[in-house]
Amino acid sequence: MPPPTGPVPEDLPAPGGVPLPRVAVIGGGPGGLYAAALLKRQDPAREITVWERNAPSDTFGFGVVLSDETLGGIRDADPVVYASLARELVHWDAIDIVHRGHLTTSTGHGFAALGRRRLLEVLHARCAELGVRLRFRAEAPPAAHLAAGHDLVVAADGVHSRTREAHAGHFRPRITTHRCRYIWLAADFPFEAFRFEIAETEYGVMQLHAYPFSADSSTVIVEMREEVWRAAGFDALDEAESTSRCAKIFADALGGRALRSNNSAWTAFRTVVNDRWSHERTVLLGDAAHTAHFSIGSGTKLAVEDALALTTALGAHPTLPEALAAYEAERRPVVASTQRAAAASLRWFEELAGHVDRPPRRFAFDLLTRSRRVTHANLRLRDPALTAAVERDFGCPPGTPPMFTPFPLRGLTLRNRIVVSPMDLYVAENGVPGDFHLVHLGARALGGAGLVMTEMVCASERGRITPGCAGLWTDEQAAAWSRVTDFVHASAPGTAIGVQLGHSGRKGSTRRMWEGIDQPLAEGNWPLVAASPLPYRPGVNQTPHALDRAGMTAVREEFTAAARRAARSGFDLLELHCAHGYLLSGFLSPLTNHRTDAYGGSLENRLRFPLEVFDAVREVWPRDRPMTVRISATDWAEGGTTAEDAVAFARAFADHGADALDVSTGQVVPDERPEYGRSYQTPYADRIRNETGVPVIAVGAISSWDDVNSLLLAGRADLCALARPHLYDPHWTLHAAAEQDYRGPAAPWPAPYRAGSRRPPTGRRDPVS
Repeated sequence: MPPPTGPVPEDLPAPGGVPLPRVAVIGGGPGGLYAAALLKRQDPAREITVWERNAPSDTFGFGVVLSDETLGGIRDADPVVYASLARELVHWDAIDIVHRGHLTTSTGHGFAALGRRRLLEVLHARCAELGVRLRFRAEAPPAAHLAAGHDLVVAADGVHSRTREAHAGHFRPRITTHRCRYIWLAADFPFEAFRFEIAETEYGVMQLHAYPFSADSSTVIVEMREEVWRAAGFDALDEAESTSRCAKIFADALGGRALRSNNSAWTAFRTVVNDRWSHERTVLLGDAAHTAHFSIGSGTKLAVEDALALTTALGAHPTLPEALAAYEAERRPVVASTQRAAAASLRWFEELAGHVDRPPRRFAFDLLTRSRRVTHANLRLRDPALTAAVERDFGCPPGTPPMFTPFPLRGLTLRNRIVVSPMDLYVAENGVPGDFHLVHLGARALGGAGLVMTEMVCASERGRITPGCAGLWTDEQAAAWSRVTDFVHASAPGTAIGVQLGHSGRKGSTRRMWEGIDQPLAEGNWPLVAASPLPYRPGVNQTPHALDRAGMTAVREEFTAAARRAARSGFDLLELHCAHGYLLSGFLSPLTNHRTDAYGGSLENRLRFPLEVFDAVREVWPRDRPMTVRISATDWAEGGTTAEDAVAFARAFADHGADALDVSTGQVVPDERPEYGRSYQTPYADRIRNETGVPVIAVGAISSWDDVNSLLLAGRADLCALARPHLYDPHWTLHAAAEQDYRGPAAPWPAPYRAGSRRPPTGRRDPVS
């Protein structure tokens, strides 16, 4: 990074900012020290005291990774600190991934690191130079006590923050302890790159994360699942024994050299989230406010950026409440985004055993893109050679993006990997699809997707969600669907059209979505059936009747009759809807199935009726046409379906003839707590695919063609289903092809549309052709 240019004022006055004569900082880590230095530099008249319980030379961990963005912020805010750090930084741009003896090196990434102790020394010196009072080996008084004599208390007291716990009722922390154990160690030599190495031991999979932080030292983190850690006996070893054992396990990576520790202990990572970051005169900063898994190198980065943002907010607003609100408003979205990426990375390493069977280059690509921060397009810029090799391994013809490779399902071959996800329209009349369905589905078929799915089509009248649901319980409905499939096959040749067949169960007899989602009808309600007599929302929705054996037989026959009609209507694929809390999903989830007969209790029993329906439908569905099953892989609620259950569901349906699993999540119970975010449901598809070998359709906030290509190349999905992007742009697939300069057979423009196959000019200087 180039040094700053031009004159820089030594002090940063805060005209119009918050007057803060006395400031207390709890915690002398990088975030607390940097906040103290910036606040003092902003107003030299301030009296600022930092309390640190440890000695100046005490530190835990070894190296610290800082991004170019963070270093740029430091340079702009305090050139003196930046200049001191710049002299110490170690730079490299490669990542080495060692898997089953195969080394894959990826370049073009760009890292900078230095020793944590040296970072603290630089900040100690800067604070002392500016006149900040540093109190080492001193336990800070409680924040409430400090607030009585100070104008601001900055609580930078770490992941185990006493300040946060003392005021938990206000900050409302949520702390999640994760499934791996890890230990921070060091090696007395510099690795040439950021190194990930996988050890498949008799106890299970272990991983090493290592990177240089000086000319003669590297940080080494060893991590493994809790059960692997216990099986290997690490729980019975002391610090020295653990250090020696880790060096032996990763002897190849270390060249037979030893590791060293520094009060190192095995721990489980804890993700900290707070509903609020400030309380009266006290504000949380760094790990006290939030944590993000070390595998994306974010802890010190976030704390330093917090300090920058807090100081800026205090200088820009006249009152403390306004400044603290501005600080949080600026930082919270950034932190949330980082935490989502860190959570994806953390889960990837937790589930590492499910990834190791990938070929070496695909494994490397999967690891590099695990957090979703690095994508296929991004990696093509960073490391075009590796990306091209992974594309060749995948089977991409020259010039063909992964999403435009074909995919076979039984007797059907999809020309590309894009699925228009089922989207309920609620505009049918007496279950009969009309012109809206023709235009909606026809437009998306013309838009280039490999497979276009209908909304959930109901197997019976009482199986509707709303009065506007489409059905296949009459021949009139089947004839109307034939009109749609005929149009797709004639006007968009090569596009497949599938029907999703389902039954509302306890979530039926409600208003259309835009009239009040999940709300009962004002009049004309019909009786509901379900696995158990449990209303979707007690006191709001009606209590369904629990199906007896005769009722289950009748429902099964309704499904088979609807499947026969679907076949006659010309659908290319049938999907059985066993997700989102509808009837068959209600049997699968322990939260909605409280039966005590052969259809409740164990997972095997909960599967029994959905499998009966699947078998009956498969029997009447043409043998050459594929069947898929949509499941909710988690209920996002305590006591509900787990990821392990979802794998078992997938195996069972595959054993009965399912050609692919459409892996969704949630919508089973109203009090769910989904972990929303980009591609947030895809880890469940990934796990099912790689534990069972069953092809999967991934869904859930997949919005860009770059995400699709990344998921496919990494081996996390075989097909990707998108809903909202296809509402925004019916020609999403064709536009994705144009934006990637792809003009091959997997995305042909309909003849009447070919003149629009190039992006139109958007400015005066754009060429017109």
